[in-house]
Amino acid sequence: MAYIILNRSNFYHNLSQIALKTGSLDKIAIVLKDNAYGHGTILMARLASEFGISKAVVRNYQEALVIEQYFDDIIILGGEIHPKPNLSYAINSIETLKTAPTDTRIELKIDTGMHRNGIGAAQLPEALSLIEKHGLRLTGLMTHFRSADELGSELFWQQKEFEKTKMIVRRAGFKDIRIHSCNSAALLRSHNFKEDIVRAGIAAYGIYQFPKGFDAVDLKPVLSLHARRVSSRNLGKGAKVGYGGDFTAPSDMRISTYDLGYGDGWRRGSSAKPYTTPDGASFLGRVSMDFVALEGDKEEICIMNDARIAAEHFGTISYETTTALSAEIPRTVI
Repeated sequence: MAYIILNRSNFYHNLSQIALKTGSLDKIAIVLKDNAYGHGTILMARLASEFGISKAVVRNYQEALVIEQYFDDIIILGGEIHPKPNLSYAINSIETLKTAPTDTRIELKIDTGMHRNGIGAAQLPEALSLIEKHGLRLTGLMTHFRSADELGSELFWQQKEFEKTKMIVRRAGFKDIRIHSCNSAALLRSHNFKEDIVRAGIAAYGIYQFPKGFDAVDLKPVLSLHARRVSSRNLGKGAKVGYGGDFTAPSDMRISTYDLGYGDGWRRGSSAKPYTTPDGASFLGRVSMDFVALEGDKEEICIMNDARIAAEHFGTISYETTTALSAEIPRTVI
């Protein structure tokens, strides 16, 4: 079966780079949603906790239950609300404020321009009134930037919109509220981080791709993907390989199949533009559901050791490349 190796040293190196930006480990909330971006929720939660991270961010209550033993404070981005002292919930709409149970710790999300989730500026007075009316505990104020990873002024425009919101909330009498707007990209563009928390996701896993013109930050990929040999055979010149016979042997050659395919979350891609492994071996013909074919007969091969490179080949982003990997693939920390 295919397997994944997670590099503890690289993970800790990345967290150290983030801590240099925030000034404190206590300001880092590690994002563990979607199986920790494909790295493995429990493994990455344990490693982050051992490093000294006490806060985490997850997608829903079910994910929070899996990792709550490792963290003192967990922010839940959506889904059903189940109040607990160590959990706080991002509020994405006025409707959620009307139905949230009394005494729920909430992070009021402000829509400053991404227009995906959150309370609009015009809705803010109503939202603050509902928080008081329903006995909710306003723990934090947050937003999300739509273009922090792109050169341009949109990040600064959204930051100004968020500043206006903070003033309104403070004037309404709410105190002791933590402020967090930065994802990985916004933090790494910051030269003077002043907020209470950063929601550190893709940078922690070392697969953030910086556009040209940004200050470089030394990040190291945590995940590498490997596959084991299933079978080998000798081919004569002209023999065809796999579905559709998309690859034709240019000469006599020895090939092997390996236990990885789109059934494991690896992209099918195109046989006309074959994927090449870090060792320089190109896939032969089509990727089938559970297998890929390569020249040679090594017992094991490294399929990917930097999701940024694989993502570029497939015309996508590293987030998609790693989160697509099946949770059933064994993961080992080294």
